[in-house]
Amino acid sequence: MKRALILNAIDSRIGGVLIRGERGTAKSTAARAMAALLPEITVFAHSPFNDDPAAPDTWSDWARDRQSRGEKMETSQRTIPFIDLPVSATEDRVVGTLDIEAAIKKGERNFEPGVLAAANRGILYIDEVNLLDDHVVDVLLDSAAMGVNIVEREGISFTHPARFILVGTMNPEEGDLRPQLLDRFALSVDIRGIREARDRVSIMERNLGIEANPEKFRTEWQPKEKELAEKIIAARDHLPLVGYTSRDLIAIASLTASLNVDGHRADLVILKAARAHAAYEGRDRITDLDIAVAAELALPHRIRRGPFHQAEMTTEELGERIQNLVGEREGEGKPEESQGENSEEQAADKKKA
Repeated sequence: MKRALILNAIDSRIGGVLIRGERGTAKSTAARAMAALLPEITVFAHSPFNDDPAAPDTWSDWARDRQSRGEKMETSQRTIPFIDLPVSATEDRVVGTLDIEAAIKKGERNFEPGVLAAANRGILYIDEVNLLDDHVVDVLLDSAAMGVNIVEREGISFTHPARFILVGTMNPEEGDLRPQLLDRFALSVDIRGIREARDRVSIMERNLGIEANPEKFRTEWQPKEKELAEKIIAARDHLPLVGYTSRDLIAIASLTASLNVDGHRADLVILKAARAHAAYEGRDRITDLDIAVAAELALPHRIRRGPFHQAEMTTEELGERIQNLVGEREGEGKPEESQGENSEEQAADKKKA
């Protein structure tokens, strides 16, 4: 669970995480704690959309209109927004609404921001996502995938950025999500209560400690929290430098194909998560270990039949499977490397021959 949240914090384009588990297993606690690890963001001072002054191509219509009128837009720092979406939320509450009457009578484009606007560049948390209306979940996942929210009514439209880390939690005992919606969550983890008595005692002691003296508890754990936050920020900066080869793509495709995974979303998710994990570890290239770590989080909810339903596969077992699959493909002599370092090596070998 922590790994899935951290990878999404490093690269929000991964596509969010679904946390499934029984009651009282700290699902929502982990999601809320994640917000404290992320750095403040720079925004236009009065923007309800958390517009990024350094990224004009992502600006909302609100920011573009003010720029076209030559208005001076001051900037300020804000903490990462953590938006809690209630189960009873309607589509209008999520996407926002346009004032049609003002548009017709006065020619003004008035937009009432919704949840997606408030969550931009932050975290959107949905507790009991399986109880949310399917249509609303579809809208949320579409916006998360596109990174933008477009509202159109009676020929009038309004656009604003909607880039956020989507975190959903649910208790499977209360019903599951449709397979189509499950697949839209990039990563998924199943949480169970800890059975070891000593670990359960530690949980009780920490809860009692924060209730008795919150400030002392915070001071005690702040160094570890700061260390993790700095590591996430460093990984964000390092992410664009993480490369991959066609051999890595073959490994991912061979793994998903061997497990009969439907569609191609899983392949892309594994690649993005593997790059984020490599950045977190400070490496410039992804390895089979990174792919295995990503696959462990990206595949369980996408496989109907296979190893994940018979017994859980560990990261080590996935790594071995990847190496075996790639070895088989290389033994067959297909496909040829077409990019990166390997293609250069092959060209040199051919020249020598």
